[in-house]
Amino acid sequence: MPRTPLTPLKPTPPRTAPSRRFLLRALGGTAVLGALAGCGVPAAYVAPGDRAAPDRSAADKRLTWANWPLYIDTDDDDPGRRPTLEAFEKRTGLSVDYVEEINDNDEFFGKISPSLMNHQRPGRDLIVISDWMCARYVRLGWVQEMDRARQHDVARYLDPQLRSPAFDPGRKFTVPYQSGITGIAYNRRKLGRDIHRVTDLWAADLKGRVTLLSGLDEAFALLMQGDGVDITKWTADDFHRMCDQVEKQVRHGQIRRFTGNDYTKDLVSGDVLACQAYSGDVIQLQADNPDIRFVVPEEGAELWADSFMIPNLAGHKANAERLIDYYYDPEVAADLAAWVNYVCPVPAAQEVLAASKDKDTAALADNPLIFPDAAMRERLAVARDISSTERTEFAQRWNKIVGL
Repeated sequence: MPRTPLTPLKPTPPRTAPSRRFLLRALGGTAVLGALAGCGVPAAYVAPGDRAAPDRSAADKRLTWANWPLYIDTDDDDPGRRPTLEAFEKRTGLSVDYVEEINDNDEFFGKISPSLMNHQRPGRDLIVISDWMCARYVRLGWVQEMDRARQHDVARYLDPQLRSPAFDPGRKFTVPYQSGITGIAYNRRKLGRDIHRVTDLWAADLKGRVTLLSGLDEAFALLMQGDGVDITKWTADDFHRMCDQVEKQVRHGQIRRFTGNDYTKDLVSGDVLACQAYSGDVIQLQADNPDIRFVVPEEGAELWADSFMIPNLAGHKANAERLIDYYYDPEVAADLAAWVNYVCPVPAAQEVLAASKDKDTAALADNPLIFPDAAMRERLAVARDISSTERTEFAQRWNKIVGL
């Protein structure tokens, strides 16, 4: 059917990087709930026949969407307005209660899990969380399978590289909202050379000027790739060998500290010259400091996603599925990509951006950190997730290294 054109694209304003993929606190305040999800306790599992509630979508034209802060386009002149979301409401007649309440995957798990494990309505029709955490929900049976008959654009435009993660083959329960790359950021001017490999982080001139991500799920894949591991099928031996390497670098003083998203402050100040980093954060930093570079190492880098899910007993499932499909319209995906600056899960949006009359917006179409080119894609891989039987052991070892 014909699509209603959205407002012209605008350049992305500089802003503070959001805390979208935050540190894992498996032994912290959400330890009990985290262990429950990790171990797949039978009492918490919800069978397929118990996941759906009567769908009120046809009569009740609304839905509630929980998302991360600063993870949707806003109006340059009025930050309280969200152009793509307002266009959806106008186009469909649906009302969206958009709640920016997800600041940490584990924290949000602790907030919503009591309802889901006790077969109660979660108060949200749609949530967006990181794929490594999505894997827990899928294993526990806490999310509903989507009706792809209502999602023609998802079926047509979803990035092939994101179509079938190990935890959700065929993406029956999840759909990427945005994607990204975990690679290496560095200050080219202050370092005086380029970085090409993960192992370059251990160079003598970087001693005490390197940071790694503190979250197990955020950090491990890239570090394994530096060891030559295929992260789509890594083993426990690969994990422990990686930990041995990191422990060695900690003892030698190579690593300054382990960080959450606050690595950006150290990189900008010059206290750190190279670090594990997220692609979208670096695009934002480069707006103010072109000396900041991002590299997908020769050994490879991790491609990840933050994904839509419809939790059990959501009362507006069809409305939620309609909103998900809307964000896979290339015109809409282009507007969102121009603001968020992470890897767009809709490659067809690249052509839309390239046609923009605004030269700054059109230039985004050529940015491989938003639309990876073929050469970069050959070095990107989606890591298999940490299984329920592995998580407790691996989290204990990693958190001891990190100091959590």
